[in-house]
Amino acid sequence: MWEPNLRYPDPSVEVLHPSFAPYRLALASVEQLHTGCRWSEGPVWFGDGRYLLWSDIPNNRILRWDEETGAVSVFRKPSDFANGNTRDRQGRLVTCEHGTRRVTRTEYDGGITVLMDRHDGKRLNSPNDVVVKSDGSIWFTDPIFGILGYYEGFKAESELPQAVWRIDGQTGQASVVADDILGPNGLAFSPDESKLYVVESRGEPRKLRVFDVVDGNRLANNQVFINAEAGTPDGFRVDIDGNLWCGWGMGDPALDGVRIFNPAGEAIGHIRLPERAANLCFGGRQRNRLFMAASHGLYALYVNTQGVAGG
Repeated sequence: MWEPNLRYPDPSVEVLHPSFAPYRLALASVEQLHTGCRWSEGPVWFGDGRYLLWSDIPNNRILRWDEETGAVSVFRKPSDFANGNTRDRQGRLVTCEHGTRRVTRTEYDGGITVLMDRHDGKRLNSPNDVVVKSDGSIWFTDPIFGILGYYEGFKAESELPQAVWRIDGQTGQASVVADDILGPNGLAFSPDESKLYVVESRGEPRKLRVFDVVDGNRLANNQVFINAEAGTPDGFRVDIDGNLWCGWGMGDPALDGVRIFNPAGEAIGHIRLPERAANLCFGGRQRNRLFMAASHGLYALYVNTQGVAGG
């Protein structure tokens, strides 16, 4: 049962290192915007319409929360077991779909364009999370989670190695940029796009890896950025100072919520939630409101920073 903290500053927003203190607003608290999902994922903000979309994967739907009214409605059902979402640089919705094993773009008129569903005649596994670089290229992860059973997709055999893919924004040509990650999951670029961070969700323990982006279209120097130990990172986003705001939890309830790491990989803050956070995004007029898709619910918190534009 959700019980909001009524006192300021909200004790759910924990300062683990003094450097996080400036990011915590003394008069802002964690808010629950919705509950009743089976597994919330892939939030994406649409400032032009003042609404947020997010996936409820097992319920095979994408939901919509309206900022003005707080109303929640069904944006798309069936969603083909949609998972990660983002917007391209023209403002169109880009979605990873488990059920169809593809990445799609929703056009302005509501039509669906398939960006990728196979390579050399072989089907993708189950596209998981996606980001769009400033040059218009689309980068996404393709683990096997959505084809392991019938809860978040359809059980099927894997036809391609699990990998991180890049789709060229001009030609549409797809290429593997990393195939040496165990269960690639959430991903995001550093503010200057010189680095790409990727969650390795089947490593023991889980890790968050970092690559150098070479010539804007290749990855090199795969290194461990964060060893999650007892934590379970999933999706994440980066703020303008290069801090990583990571969905966290599942094991120890004390770890449920969002873990914040500085550009050196040091944990500096934590936002406690009553359930594990899977993914998140920055939104609102100033990109200073953190929206957190967490298991059954959707939560929000105003913070004293901004998400990277386009992230």
